Amino acid sequence: MAHSSASDAGNRVHPGGVPGRAIRASRARAGEWASTSHERPLDAVGFEILPYVLAEPECRVLAARLGACGTARAGVGDLLSHAWCRELARRIERHFGIARRLRPGAVAVQCTLFEKSTQHDWLIALHQDLSVPVRERASCEACRGSTQREGRVFVQPPLTVLEELLVARLHLDDCTASNGALRVVPGSHRHGRLSERRMQALRAASGEVVCAVPRGGVLLMRPLLMHASAKALEPTPRRVLHFVFGPPRLPEGLAWALD
Repeated sequence: MAHSSASDAGNRVHPGGVPGRAIRASRARAGEWASTSHERPLDAVGFEILPYVLAEPECRVLAARLGACGTARAGVGDLLSHAWCRELARRIERHFGIARRLRPGAVAVQCTLFEKSTQHDWLIALHQDLSVPVRERASCEACRGSTQREGRVFVQPPLTVLEELLVARLHLDDCTASNGALRVVPGSHRHGRLSERRMQALRAASGEVVCAVPRGGVLLMRPLLMHASAKALEPTPRRVLHFVFGPPRLPEGLAWALD
């Protein structure tokens, strides 16, 4: 994503680091946050960038594998059915920068490919990720509306489940403001499920951060974090493997789709 000057954000932003103090909403438009320090823990702002989790040659191998198994299209959501993807998930969860941020016993429950290109391009309005894939519809008083996509059932589980989830977005290409990197509202994950009106108010109060991630890097984020994505301005590809890690068991009679 686009680089911002220190004056834009009202903070000095160090390469591979984070601003030294909180970004004020009205002054922060864009920037890069990457951290392995304790200055801004994941749970405080809702996201963190870990560069170079995979080497570039490994990213090229993964991209070729995706093409070979017919998944090179805008969005594919059942990749954990492939053995190579399950092994990749295990590798990601063992990475030292990610393992310490996962809750004990957490497992990969979803992996979706998002590919933006000149053939497949779209914008995503500001939202939270509230639905998870489950084996079947269940009578769950604490759950919200269920939907069916690509033959799979999704429900909005209890808020306590959403708060346990961690997303790891593995980037197979350099991701910048020019090719559709995510824009996030720092700290918005701490406010639970949000109405459209409340989301707009929080964005006005807290501003947005553009999450530029190098090839092989991982963007960690809480699904409740408000995020959006613009259409690509350049014809460079942006392929992301979007992993979701969660508790091994779900409450209220629910079961993960892969159980």
